[in-house]
Amino acid sequence: RVLRCALLFFQHRTVSACVSRRAGPAPSVSSLLCTMSARRPGRRARPESRGRVRLVYRSLQSAQDYLEREDFGTAFAHYLLLLNLAPELKDIIKESFQHTLLKWAEELNSLSRIQDIFDCYEQALELYPNNEVIWNSMGEHLFSIGFRDEAAGYFHKAVKLNPDCADAKENFYRVANWLVERWHFLMLNDKKRNIAYQRAIQKAVQSGCTSVLDIGTGTGILSMFARTAGASHVYACDLSKTMYELACEVVASNQMAGEIKILHMKSLDMEVPKDLSNRVSLVVTETVDAGLFGEGIVESLIHAWQHLLLPPRPARLDGPAEGFGRVIPLHAVVFGMAVECQEIRRHHRVCFSEVGGLHLNEAIAWRSPVGNEPCIDDTAEPYTTERMRQVPGGYTALTDHFQAMTIDFNNPQELEELATRKPCRLCLPIVKEGMLDAIVAWFVLQLDEDTSLSTGPDEATCWEQAVYPVQGVLGQTVKPGNTLVVDVSCKNSYLVFHSIAVLNHEHKMEIEVNTMSNQTSNTLASEAELCDALANLQTTSEPRTTLLHCLLESSEIARLNNTQYNDHFKSALSSVLSSLTSVEGGIGVSHNIGDRSLNMNCENTNGQSSSDLTSDMLCVLDVSEGFSILPLIAAKLGPVKVFSSLEKVPQQAALSALAELNEISKDVLEFWHNYLEDDSPLLQRPQTGKLWSVIILDAIEMCGLIRQGLVEKAILARCLLRPEGRLLPRCIKIYGMFIESETLQQECSVQGKEATLGFNIAPFINQFKVPVHVFLHLSTLPHVQLSEPVELLKLDLMSLTTDDLRSEIRVQVHSSGKVTAVPFWYEIYLDTETSLNTWSDTSHWKQAAFVLDNPIQVNTGDELVLKIHYHKSNISMIVNCG
Repeated sequence: RVLRCALLFFQHRTVSACVSRRAGPAPSVSSLLCTMSARRPGRRARPESRGRVRLVYRSLQSAQDYLEREDFGTAFAHYLLLLNLAPELKDIIKESFQHTLLKWAEELNSLSRIQDIFDCYEQALELYPNNEVIWNSMGEHLFSIGFRDEAAGYFHKAVKLNPDCADAKENFYRVANWLVERWHFLMLNDKKRNIAYQRAIQKAVQSGCTSVLDIGTGTGILSMFARTAGASHVYACDLSKTMYELACEVVASNQMAGEIKILHMKSLDMEVPKDLSNRVSLVVTETVDAGLFGEGIVESLIHAWQHLLLPPRPARLDGPAEGFGRVIPLHAVVFGMAVECQEIRRHHRVCFSEVGGLHLNEAIAWRSPVGNEPCIDDTAEPYTTERMRQVPGGYTALTDHFQAMTIDFNNPQELEELATRKPCRLCLPIVKEGMLDAIVAWFVLQLDEDTSLSTGPDEATCWEQAVYPVQGVLGQTVKPGNTLVVDVSCKNSYLVFHSIAVLNHEHKMEIEVNTMSNQTSNTLASEAELCDALANLQTTSEPRTTLLHCLLESSEIARLNNTQYNDHFKSALSSVLSSLTSVEGGIGVSHNIGDRSLNMNCENTNGQSSSDLTSDMLCVLDVSEGFSILPLIAAKLGPVKVFSSLEKVPQQAALSALAELNEISKDVLEFWHNYLEDDSPLLQRPQTGKLWSVIILDAIEMCGLIRQGLVEKAILARCLLRPEGRLLPRCIKIYGMFIESETLQQECSVQGKEATLGFNIAPFINQFKVPVHVFLHLSTLPHVQLSEPVELLKLDLMSLTTDDLRSEIRVQVHSSGKVTAVPFWYEIYLDTETSLNTWSDTSHWKQAAFVLDNPIQVNTGDELVLKIHYHKSNISMIVNCG
């Protein structure tokens, strides 16, 4: 491998075109040779030693020469040879070697030589196994090509090696959710859930189930329940490498390392006797999501009954459990209700026919990727999730709670038949008038005959509820006397609700509905009556008028529904375009761009050119993430050429259809990516000798964070603007306040041993906590406000030249309590008079919060010092007593 890497420069002898500053002065050859000789004081060098020294000398001299010429590939090969000849020089030449490696990897990446990159990093890590910079850089390359789980592992290793490495910490925080999903913290903090599982497992083990398999073990807490209860053989498995390693650490810390066998594999791949010595008598699992089946519990239990578990005890047989198998949970019951909820509606249905002066719904049928209709293809997500008791604006139940399905996890035949079972059709009387927005589902998990857990919307539980948005023609107002017809099934291992129809007063039927009352039957309307009624209804079939279908992410739909966002951009665009037109005495005059722009153009890309641009035409570029109607809003305001950064062909077609519907000429709208080569920078000139009049940047992610690379994009964009041109937005102010929130603490880290019933888990899983919590609904988050909102930091995108900013402010406390977090949000200034607040009732943005490691007890009138650091779009904070 050394030879292979040493010969890489024969395959590639290019010199980098970009001038880079050296990481630092390279050590001199003479100083290194002195270091080598100092290792053998008082000894005369043998001939072979002198030959080795000469070879080391030549390798070092060559490495430094090629590094000076910026031929990084050849320099890297010589450094490899040098370090294999003289490993005692590792510490001295570390900086030069590291710099060479990073530059060579950049060149290889530009040539798409991915395997060569990995080979180089593998060699480097063998030489420098404790170098956090190399681990972090390798993670960045893995992340850039889509290997997020693997990248997260490299970032975590870098942080472990050096907790103060800022780049590694920021990268690790960015991908920590892929390593350990956030619901692990909530589950482990749910003491009620932990006690329920402990009781059920203890009861099963004491009844004779002495061999146990924990499927999807996570931190291993259920396995430890089983071992503590007296199980003689305990096995656990998890597919996630990170969770497997975490479980091993947790089990060892609780003195059970030799008593629980943990396997890094899917239970579907386990075999007897290869992985288990014998079939087990008990399987425990919590591989359930908000929709019950979404984590694969049905598939894994079918396999377990067939290959890993003892046979189930016949229903007619009483007595000891020995010789038979069983599963915890015992069974589950799924419940649901139809609801009106504005928050769900605005994320899954375009609610307005006109936004920002544009007509929207006359030519296009907008769709959310979360669909419950039969016309949605199999790739659509069947449901999303919400914690309904905290949803902004609340919700209204339009039906009584109804029982939708039961599933017996201890009946192998029922599990196998579930996927092919005919959908269950329910007829649900509407009990309250309102807009039919969604069906919400939850379940009761019966762990054994005496113990159950509910995930219902009224429960203080770690689970969210499954939400099935209603789209299309069924999104209508319903009222008492109407009947909602719903089909329930298990499709592709997911629980699915299909809204079939709403029957109105004219179609009377005698029906009984299975609700949460004492009735046990589920008598539905006869097929003949229902078919007759459905024949007279408009249901979810294709509408008579053919519309263009456009699938948008829920965040894109929410942005379309944010009328304030679109209207404010319209106002700001109108102002800037009017000022540009008036400055130029009408439509405009030509400008000499001089040195103000970068040497970029797109004339020769993809064989196309925006050569129809006249020198006096105003040009607007929108580089918003996802579907945006801002280019069309600009096009309606005057004689401009607008460019959209949309890449997806169906979305380009939808925007073109909107332009036609709104009588915008085809010549006005262009799609910028059609003029760019693959992987070329998005921000370039419209054409040679031409600059942009307005560039629209997407500054804030929906989750509540500043978009990565915002300042760098703003710096580049300013170079591409004509002298009077504008960036939108031009300025962002960050606001925050002190709060006390136990909920936030529980969502971010495990709080001691009490919730985990004495087991030592917190120190291990809390390694994966991140300081910034995102996707917050601050308006419904349970919290106590301890201070007034204050301005934390200002980002002036029209003048900033660095993405490393700091500020320090003094904040007075107005209520006594315990400061646990600093939530933050933004005021986005489009111009001096027009701004958008990301914490408002109509905002499509969520909020974020910096959660303190150690809460601070405060009293009314106290003053705290808050230090804010903005670095590469990441925000960190330190709170100290004043």
